[in-house]
Amino acid sequence: MNARRPVRVAVSSVLLAGLALGPLAGPAAARPPGTASAAAVSSVGVAPDPAGPDVGALEKALTGLPDGDVSAALVRVGGEGSWAGAGGVRDLRTGAPALENARFRAGSTTKVVTAALVLQLVAGGRVELDAPLTRYLPGLLPASFTEPPTVRHLLTYTSGLRPGANLGSTTEEMYLHRFRTLSAERVAATAVAKGPAFAPGERQVYQNIDYTVLGLLVEKVTGDRYEHRADVRIFRPSGMRHTGFPAGPDPRVHGPHHRAYTDIGGRTTDVTEWNMSDRWAVGDMISTTADLERFLVALFRGRVVPQPLLDQMFVVPDVEGASYGMALQRFVHDGTEIWGKTGSRPGYHTVLAATRDLSRTVVYSVNAKSAREDGFPLVARFALPAFNR
Repeated sequence: MNARRPVRVAVSSVLLAGLALGPLAGPAAARPPGTASAAAVSSVGVAPDPAGPDVGALEKALTGLPDGDVSAALVRVGGEGSWAGAGGVRDLRTGAPALENARFRAGSTTKVVTAALVLQLVAGGRVELDAPLTRYLPGLLPASFTEPPTVRHLLTYTSGLRPGANLGSTTEEMYLHRFRTLSAERVAATAVAKGPAFAPGERQVYQNIDYTVLGLLVEKVTGDRYEHRADVRIFRPSGMRHTGFPAGPDPRVHGPHHRAYTDIGGRTTDVTEWNMSDRWAVGDMISTTADLERFLVALFRGRVVPQPLLDQMFVVPDVEGASYGMALQRFVHDGTEIWGKTGSRPGYHTVLAATRDLSRTVVYSVNAKSAREDGFPLVARFALPAFNR
């Protein structure tokens, strides 16, 4: 991985996706967008490279932050022509500039860590990919599951499980319950009680429940907490010193971070403090762009998961409309095959993506009110320019 110091710049990153202090009394931006203090932009990287990222488009994407949606953005591009930039503010009230080392809620990029943990157990002979889930979690599935899904089905979102209990289907509903705790066991129990939605392997449906159950599998097989396994098996070996999980229901993001915002009842609302423990092995990770880049590079180089099993992560099931392998989604942009994962939580949108040969990598964290909506506009703005040439 090319060494470089991140800089503040209008930037963007790629990949298609698949707290609360109450409403702010003031306007959505502390200062008019485009002023030096409200939209400080800086970037660093190697000299322009014909094979490198579209630096001009990346810098343009960061210019003018905060705007009506995005308050801050951090982007890191690696591979041939490394570059990093940041733009916007860490706090709409103060207008303080964005932090290049800010920690953030990484959302469903957590699923890639969960998949890697399970595949490490496969590599160690403690789990078999095509063994039924009931081998590792006996008693979880009721009799309605005449054909239990396998570990592979869970990893590839083809299990047929239905969604479990949640704390709301909209951001507004979830906001009212932002300090409540919903256990993974409860989520899984309510999911399987509904019976299967379809036969395992019949369809691919991207959803959280598969990875909630995989987190429970990791704990059952190892006899250890999922969070500790992630730390000792993934984060520490990969040099991810600023990545981890909140302590249970702790709603805070500790260390340097940006405030996160969304619209609640038509008003810009700070949603930084939020108990995300119900997302657990699905989306509760807190990280930095530098750490996620380290993980992405280590994973794709076979340092996290042995190569034969790593290859399995990039196998898309042969069912109509499938685009995911194991956690990772396949996306083609201008003829370039990209593999990655998006993550979204209220006020936070995250992307990690790369070509398989690591000739180009992108990681971004964007604080946006639209983070839980269709993520493609953010991807197109902050990520795709990295793959434009």
